[in-house]
Amino acid sequence: MIQLNNEILDSFAEINRAIYKLIKKDADRAGITVVQLKALYFISLHQEVGLGELADKLKLTNSTVSGVIDRLVQQELVERLVPPENRRSVSIKLTDKGEAILKELFSNHSILVNRIKQVMDLPKEEINHLLRLHKLILSVLITEEEK
Repeated sequence: MIQLNNEILDSFAEINRAIYKLIKKDADRAGITVVQLKALYFISLHQEVGLGELADKLKLTNSTVSGVIDRLVQQELVERLVPPENRRSVSIKLTDKGEAILKELFSNHSILVNRIKQVMDLPKEEINHLLRLHKLILSVLITEEEK
């Protein structure tokens, strides 16, 4: 039986958990969920994004993202836009309230942003080496069909 190198797997899992905890702290401060925060952030970068594209980016189903958007609409953080010429096409846009929440979170108050800034203070060669290793590992783990 082939033994997995648990140290490598544990390292990725620990980093993933640490990042999730930081995002959760920011989301909790804003009174929203982690998925809602991720959705708001993506929408802020891609104004008037479609539900399908948002679902792909968040790696969730369309129906799950539709529920997330429903709750964000109820909280007046986003709005659905339906063009009169194509009523089946729906895009999502941040409201002023949604923009204000992101602005507040991603100013100097975001725990995640502050920690990522500390990571970015590492020597550039180390960061580039890490990114090269991640690409190499992903190329081994993900087949063409899975991309």
